Amino acid sequence: MSESRFVVGIDLGTTNCVLAYANTSEGEAPPIRLFSVPQVTAPGTVEERSQLPSFLLIPSAGELAADAIQLPWGAAPLGRVVGSLAAKRAAESPERVVSSAKSWLCNARVDRTAPILPWAAEGDPGGLAAEERLSPLEASTGYLAHLRDAWDATIAAGDPALVLAEQDVFLTVPASFDAGARELTVRAAGDAGLTRVHLLEEPQAAVYSWVQSSGERWRELVGVGDVLLVCDVGGGTTDLSLILVDEEEGELSLRRVAVGDHILLGGDNMDLALAFAVRERLRAGGTKLDAWQFRGLVQGCREAKERLLGADAPDAVPISVLGRGRKLIGGTVRTDLARSEVEAVVLDGFLPAVATGARVEDAAGAGLSEIGLPFARDPAITRHLATFLEAHRGNVASAGGTASASLLPSALLLNGGVMAADSIRGRLGEVLASWASESQAAAPRLLPGTDLAHAVARGAAYYGLARRGRGVRIRGGTARSYYVGVASAMPAVPGHPPPVKALCVVPFGIEEGTELDLPNSRFGLLVGETATFRFFASTVREQDSPGQVLDDWETEELEELAPLSVRLEGESGARVPVHLAAHVTEIGTLELYFAGAETRWKLEFTVREPSTART
Repeated sequence: MSESRFVVGIDLGTTNCVLAYANTSEGEAPPIRLFSVPQVTAPGTVEERSQLPSFLLIPSAGELAADAIQLPWGAAPLGRVVGSLAAKRAAESPERVVSSAKSWLCNARVDRTAPILPWAAEGDPGGLAAEERLSPLEASTGYLAHLRDAWDATIAAGDPALVLAEQDVFLTVPASFDAGARELTVRAAGDAGLTRVHLLEEPQAAVYSWVQSSGERWRELVGVGDVLLVCDVGGGTTDLSLILVDEEEGELSLRRVAVGDHILLGGDNMDLALAFAVRERLRAGGTKLDAWQFRGLVQGCREAKERLLGADAPDAVPISVLGRGRKLIGGTVRTDLARSEVEAVVLDGFLPAVATGARVEDAAGAGLSEIGLPFARDPAITRHLATFLEAHRGNVASAGGTASASLLPSALLLNGGVMAADSIRGRLGEVLASWASESQAAAPRLLPGTDLAHAVARGAAYYGLARRGRGVRIRGGTARSYYVGVASAMPAVPGHPPPVKALCVVPFGIEEGTELDLPNSRFGLLVGETATFRFFASTVREQDSPGQVLDDWETEELEELAPLSVRLEGESGARVPVHLAAHVTEIGTLELYFAGAETRWKLEFTVREPSTART
């Protein structure tokens, strides 16, 4: 496949989508530009914005005339509106607006290809019929399709060689996305007509953006042995990564040495916390909101929070929550949200001052709960950060970093929309400085910031250039080690099934596209009938090697993934001697091969089922 003229970076965010690009015909170091996305901002009004809000409005019949949502390339498909107008309507008609699709896309507890969004909208007056609703996959496809149409109508301008489908697109995902969520992201891109897609983890994209914006100066800002903490707090997730500054052939290089677990904690949680605070204040004054109105209040708090934590923020922002039916106007509830109230809820609730020994509080779960997003039970980002740094202290030391003695990294790079607020950056800096004081070490220095709202997309475009030899590459590979369960050979004992050992099939840090032959991996494979394969992953056992068998491990070291139940072709009930090999695909998903004397079987991950088997 020939190289495309453009390399395109897309941040498919929980709250906003951003597209950046570079024209490779503009020299060895072409500038990286932001794409201004045409979108409907009000009925009959189209404007270009650097961000496309990740909201999708499904209007009721007759609510919006076709000409009211006309875009430069035609009417919005099926009347569904993506972007600014949808974000505005989220506070007025929450039951008809899809939001947080990215968070749902990584929620393995639901069918992410089923029409479940807007979540819990079916009980509302004027709510959506089942056939009107969308799956998280379809919503994500809708955002990407809007970007595609906008690009084709402006940049391509009728040239088929320049349409987005013909460009190399680098699409970002949280480092903590598992194989299923990554595959769904690629499928959404494919459904939007984008076939030349590569995945990049968001914290790495943030570092790439910092390198690109710093130019050669980045080599003066960090040195060999420095460990960069990338703290990325977005709308739906908190991503934590550690990047080691290393030396390779006399030149500084960057190598990722640790990635945190998937933490569903971010701006969405803060919006909800603010809505609870406002609801209690209203209730104390005699005003009670129903569930429908509360969802509208959450969206109103989202908008108010962004204003109150932004630059030149007012002291307070008004919030309106609509009434129902004939009381739609007369029943409107109006109140104010003060900047001091936002800072108290967000800073004290999500970034409390804790000691270095603080650990995530994992309260016991309820026996019965609603199906929904699996939010982190502990809302304190600072406790998650302390837990992460302690868990990876040994990995940093073995990689050659200088941060292990004091626990703290030596440099800090912030990313994500939440970190745009001065007060939040200041509180995080205070906590890290207090940890440094505890251990009599220097506080991590804050690296000169990039444009937080656009850094991930810019970094993804720069990564596209780096892959062509026009920039610095970060060595990273897989964010986890992966294992397959192997049943022990032992006599049957009543009440005690054979213990399971864990065979390392993919070690931490293996680059995408790598094929691994597992040494000494001779096992018996059950064919001809349904068999269950157990899989595990770890973000802390970073020294395990391919083919290594774990007889025992601590509970927190390995996370068990969804089992795979498949029937491999062969003689019924036969157990065939096989040798194992693994392949990490270019999009970061996994394939496992079993090679017998005459047949080779393959397990590959799919979307709806945990896996399928192919001979």
